[in-house]
Amino acid sequence: MEIDRPSTSPQREEAARAAPPADADPAAPEHWEGLEHTTEFRDLVAARWRFVLPATAFFLVYYFLLPLANGLAPGFMRTDVAGHVNIAYLFALSQFVVAWTLAWLYIRRANTVFDRLADAVRRRATRGRDREPMP
Repeated sequence: MEIDRPSTSPQREEAARAAPPADADPAAPEHWEGLEHTTEFRDLVAARWRFVLPATAFFLVYYFLLPLANGLAPGFMRTDVAGHVNIAYLFALSQFVVAWTLAWLYIRRANTVFDRLADAVRRRATRGRDREPMP
């Protein structure tokens, strides 16, 4: 192998000959290159973070509240509500409800907001090289 020349295999050479030109395929890497600097992409990422960050923080606080309450207020958590079902059991079961509710809210937001923004990003990518200049 020569140091000055990059090594090429017959498979790579054949793939390069068979590949269509970059302008023919809107999903080609050249069209996605630099897309993260566009307004549409930044809007999508910002919208997702505005939902995901508070939802994650809320769920983590709610999740760790059960062991904290069991350790700091065991008498309260042992309070029977119905038969031998106490507050700790109900709180633990409520975590499933909270997780499913957050998932439902995310899906609803994704269908109404994130999908619309993702479509704008895809449209920008298919336009190809006429993107706004990078900062």
